[in-house]
Amino acid sequence: MHRFAVLAKQTAASPGCKRPGSCRNGRRDVALRCIASLVEGKQHQQRFTQRTRPRREGLVRWNSAAEASAVKINEKTSREKILTLESMNPQVKAVEYAVRGPIVLKAGEIEKELRKGIKKPFTEVIKANIGDAHAMGQQPITFLRQVVALCTYPNLLDSPSFPEDSKKRARRILQGCGGNSLGSYSASQGVNCIREDVAAYIERRDGGVPADPDNIYLTTGASDGIATVLKILVSGGGKSRTGVMIPIPQYPLYSAAISELDAIQVNYYLDEENCWALDVNELRRSLNEAKAYCNPKVLCIINPGNPTGQVQSRKCIEDVIHFAWEEQLFLLADEVYQDNIYSEECQFHSFKKVLYEMGPEYYSNVELASFHSTSKGYMGECGYRGGYMEVINLHPDIKGQVVKLLSVRLCPPVSGQAAMDIVVNPPVPGEESYAQFIKEKESVLNNLAQKAKLTEDMFNKVPGIQCNPLQGAMYAFPRIFIPSKAIETAKAHEMAPDLFYCMKLLEETGICVVPGSGFGQREGSYHFRMTILPPVEKLKIVLEKVKDFHIQFLEEYA
Repeated sequence: MHRFAVLAKQTAASPGCKRPGSCRNGRRDVALRCIASLVEGKQHQQRFTQRTRPRREGLVRWNSAAEASAVKINEKTSREKILTLESMNPQVKAVEYAVRGPIVLKAGEIEKELRKGIKKPFTEVIKANIGDAHAMGQQPITFLRQVVALCTYPNLLDSPSFPEDSKKRARRILQGCGGNSLGSYSASQGVNCIREDVAAYIERRDGGVPADPDNIYLTTGASDGIATVLKILVSGGGKSRTGVMIPIPQYPLYSAAISELDAIQVNYYLDEENCWALDVNELRRSLNEAKAYCNPKVLCIINPGNPTGQVQSRKCIEDVIHFAWEEQLFLLADEVYQDNIYSEECQFHSFKKVLYEMGPEYYSNVELASFHSTSKGYMGECGYRGGYMEVINLHPDIKGQVVKLLSVRLCPPVSGQAAMDIVVNPPVPGEESYAQFIKEKESVLNNLAQKAKLTEDMFNKVPGIQCNPLQGAMYAFPRIFIPSKAIETAKAHEMAPDLFYCMKLLEETGICVVPGSGFGQREGSYHFRMTILPPVEKLKIVLEKVKDFHIQFLEEYA
């Protein structure tokens, strides 16, 4: 220890600082710390050099408080999470979306196993759970893609590879964009010239019924518009909380949005025995019962139906409009499948047109929001997320509130707006691209009509499966018989019986469909939804596999 004392004395008396009591005292402290380090068995020379050399730029020296914090961090390596299932927004936790729910997650797991070479009774997963036309092999409409390509890369406007009518539309859209670029923000309500084209389309579709571009709002798919209108409509608390009437079976967007907004879901049932018809007596029953616990003020209609595929008759639409007028309900008309009509006995009638033709007492008073999209129809352009809504008879003060709410999201994707423009402003007779456009459009729709009939016929040949005619849209929603033994087995696995059925179908055949419980169904009935979009030959294989599975399922659980 003697040499340590000498070293400390020498360090304390070291020259080099003319300010007494400052560096001298500091060096004495350093030396004492060095000695203490050596006593603890650490290398004196290394520690002494580090402590006495000038501080390097950027070197952080912890103070005692930081050192104390470090000790605590070491003692407890992680803190509790702020966001947990218990602390999160309960309305979001209540949201369910069966179309991309647990059955789809399982399908993804199986796909990974197939890629790893794990053997299955099948070689691929066929995702018949969602209406994604292009993912199922449907080819894009050439003219639509040409115009969007020109808008995206305007240098192509000089290319002889593109027809003049596509260039004409692209130039018009670009002139409506800031800086003549698709990459600029648009007005929150959408590009003005595209809204004008939407209004002109509605007038043509509805036989001259006037449409005002100021009532048109371009949206991120139809879903965005529906959610926006619902958000504005929901208010009150307790028994005055807004009730939203939705069809059962329904598209899960509605139940999900209602849960997220903490509104009240009011179910009315479609008549399965009568091809999923909408009965006004059922609407009245549902409304009167709901008045005991909420304030029903919104009525949602899906026409053509999803998942049920029915097309509402004009008489039915008139009855619904009269009911909404009589009960002072705000009408939401989801019409995204308006081009998908397959039955020769059916015709699409827009709620806007029927409302107008019922006379000024209705047309001037019933508040109506109707929706369309690029995702369905013959286009199938789901990824562009293009859509629009037309809202009529809105209170002038509320118009500003709608624009304000849309402004928070800045604007819908401008490329999606451009795609929507081509849906409402396609080639016309006499234009260069008309012949090809009509050929492609009719090919898609005729092909879908063929597959709708094929699906209906094949399902109805299977014992224990019953399928209503697929009048429109792009899905089958067959009713399936599930034996009581299978129902008990499902309960033991804590599954809905139709989820259990669909999970076994996936695991044994690789076919992914959505259980009817995800859409809603009458108590004691079971269904699944399956898209008819696969190519005809693959669809036949899918239907044969479902038939074989169902027969085997009935035998196993008889």
